[in-house]
Amino acid sequence: MNWHAVRAIYGFEMARFWRTSMQSILAPVISTSLYFVVFGAAIGSRVSAVDGVPYGLFIVPGLMMLALLTQSISNASFGIYFPRFAGTIYEILSAPISPLEVVLGYVGAAASKSILIGLIILATSALFVPLHIEHPFWMVVFLLLTAITFSLFGFVIGLWADGFEKLQLVPLLIVTPLTFLGGSFYAIDMLPPFWRAVSLFNPVVYLISAFRWSFFGKSDVSLGVSVAMIGLFLAICLGLVTYIFRTGYRLKS
Repeated sequence: MNWHAVRAIYGFEMARFWRTSMQSILAPVISTSLYFVVFGAAIGSRVSAVDGVPYGLFIVPGLMMLALLTQSISNASFGIYFPRFAGTIYEILSAPISPLEVVLGYVGAAASKSILIGLIILATSALFVPLHIEHPFWMVVFLLLTAITFSLFGFVIGLWADGFEKLQLVPLLIVTPLTFLGGSFYAIDMLPPFWRAVSLFNPVVYLISAFRWSFFGKSDVSLGVSVAMIGLFLAICLGLVTYIFRTGYRLKS
């Protein structure tokens, strides 16, 4: 394993993040505060508790997951797309670096950025509600798994996209709506039976449900099913990345 190469790619990507630290860090703090003002204060005054959890506290896992998914995808997709756009990807491909080391560098940096932002949102939330995490170990595990999985997904999008507009296509038109409809701000048991059944086809439901369980010990769906869905999506992303490097799709053309 060429750890020097992994550290070089990882360090370059993290340096880009720190150069825009005001935008990268201040934006989630402001957006989280606005969510608490709109949802926590306005809606929370009408919905006092969900499953015995105060509404302001109930939406914290959903807010973290919303930021985690979008940031993981955008950071990873832009990280690998820009070298393709600038032509520097050929320097990486011609260097004595294996595909695994390339993925570790780019995906590791993207996952690190999204985890950091998730923790910033968690800290910001503590200013509005009294936080209590029932299963902190599993919270960290689900945080890592989600960040890595969706960073891999973003890596695939960055290789698939042939223009800057396509980098935003999947996050804005697919991932963000699925996150809002995946129980970020409500429990799916609150929905009518038909829409509750439809929600079970939304993969984000299982991510948010497992993450919320780590906070409150309560989930919308079985924890085992949620973990299995996360593992399945991780396996699919790993398979896609492996296929891309084996075939050279969007890398050598």
